[in-house]
Amino acid sequence: MRGLRARLVVVFAVLAGLSALTAAGLVYKQARDLMLTRTEWSVVNEFRLRVSTLTENMQHPPSRAALQQLANGVAPAFLDATGVAVYGDSGLIASGDGTAPLGPDLRRRVTAEQRLVYQRVVHDGDPYLVVGTPVLLRREGTPSGVEVYLISSLHAEAADQEALVAAARNGVLPVLLLAVLFALVAAGGVLRPVRDLDRAARRLGAGELDTRLKATGRDELARLVQTFNATAAALETSVGNARRFVADVSHELRTPLASILAMADVIEEEAGRLDGDLPEAARLLNLEVGRLVKLVEDLMEISRFDAGAVGLVVDDVDVAEAVAASLRTRGWTSDVTVDIDPGVRIGLDPRRFDVIMANLVGNALKHGAKPVTVALTGDVVIEVADSGPGIAPDLLPHVFDRFSKADAARTRSDGSGLGLAIALENARLHGGDIEAGNRPGSGAVFRLTLPRNLS
Repeated sequence: MRGLRARLVVVFAVLAGLSALTAAGLVYKQARDLMLTRTEWSVVNEFRLRVSTLTENMQHPPSRAALQQLANGVAPAFLDATGVAVYGDSGLIASGDGTAPLGPDLRRRVTAEQRLVYQRVVHDGDPYLVVGTPVLLRREGTPSGVEVYLISSLHAEAADQEALVAAARNGVLPVLLLAVLFALVAAGGVLRPVRDLDRAARRLGAGELDTRLKATGRDELARLVQTFNATAAALETSVGNARRFVADVSHELRTPLASILAMADVIEEEAGRLDGDLPEAARLLNLEVGRLVKLVEDLMEISRFDAGAVGLVVDDVDVAEAVAASLRTRGWTSDVTVDIDPGVRIGLDPRRFDVIMANLVGNALKHGAKPVTVALTGDVVIEVADSGPGIAPDLLPHVFDRFSKADAARTRSDGSGLGLAIALENARLHGGDIEAGNRPGSGAVFRLTLPRNLS
C-alpha cells in the first residue's frame, strides 16, 4: 500500500511538474517574443525616421564629413548603439568602434534588395539587433549608393529574458510543492477506502465474519464496498448455518452415542463368553464407538469456539503440577519426560490447560517417537518435543488447520484432525499462542506461549 501511495504521489508530481514547466515555457516564449518584437519594431521605426530626417537635405554625392554626421546622427536615439554609413569605396564610417556585429550577409541583402533589412546576431556572447537601409534620392527615387546601418545592443533585453527565466523557474517550484501536497492529500483520499478494504478483508479471513464497512458516495469504490459487505453477509450466513448444523448434529448424536458406548462396554465385558470372531468384533465395536464419541466431543468444542460461547475459569496454577496431572490422567507418565521446576505459578484455566497439554503430548506420542519431553523455557514457554521424523515441510504450515492429518493419504485415522486446532483456540483464549517446528535430527517441537498474568 505504501508503494502504491508513493507511485501516486510521483505521478501527481510529474504531471504537475510537466504542466507547470509547459505553462512556464509557453509564458516565457510568448513574453520573450513579444518583448523582442516590440524592441525590434521600436528600433526599426525610430531608425527609419531618423535616417529619413537626416538624409532629407543631404547633398549627393555625400562627403566623408556628411557620412560621419549621418553615422553619428542615427546612434544617439538608442542606448549602447553604433551608427554606420557607407558610400561606394569610402569604407565604413562609424560613430564608434563597435562595427564587428555588422556582417557581410546583411550588407549584401541591403545592396541587393534595396530595402530596409534587420536581423538579430550574437557576437562574443552578446546579442545585437543590426538594421540596415539604402538611402534613396528624393527627387528621382533612385538608389543613392549610400547605406546606413545601426548596431543596437540587446543586452538589456537579454537581462529581461534572464529575469523571465528566473521568474518561470521560481514559479515552477511552488507549483511542484503544491502538487506534492495535493498528491499526498489525493492519494490519502483514494487509498483510504482501499486500506479499509484491505484491513476488513484480513479480519474477515481471520474469522471475524461480522466485519462490515461504511459505504459513502456512488463511485466505483463505494460499489466495491457494497459488494464486500454483501459478500461478507452471505459468508457469515453460510458459515453460521454450517456451524449451527454441526453443533445441532453433534448435540443430537451425543445422547445416543453415550448409550451405544455404554452398551459397547457391556458387550466387550461379556466378550469372553462369546464364540468365534465375536470377542474381536466386540472389542472393535467399543474402539470405534469411542472414536466417534471423541469426534462428536471435538466438534461440539470447536462449535462453541465458533459461536463465542467459551470462557475461562482462571485459577493460580503450578505449571509443573498441572502438567503432571494431565499426564497421570492419561497414563502417559512413563512415556514422557518432564523438565519443569516446581513453583512456577501462573493464572490459567486448569481444564483448558489440560486440554492443550493432552492434545500436544498426545500428538507427539501418536505421530512422533519416544522419548517425548515437556520442558519450561523462557518466561512461560512450554515446549513439547518428540524424537520422531518431524513434520513434513508441506504439512508444517497447516498443522493447526481443522481436520488436518499427519498422513493425508490415509482415509481414516485415530484422531479427528481437530486436536491441534482446539489446542490453539484454547491457547489464544488465554492470550497465548502455539508454534510448530522441527529440530534438526530430533523430531517435531511445539512451543506453547502463555502470559504470566491474565488481565
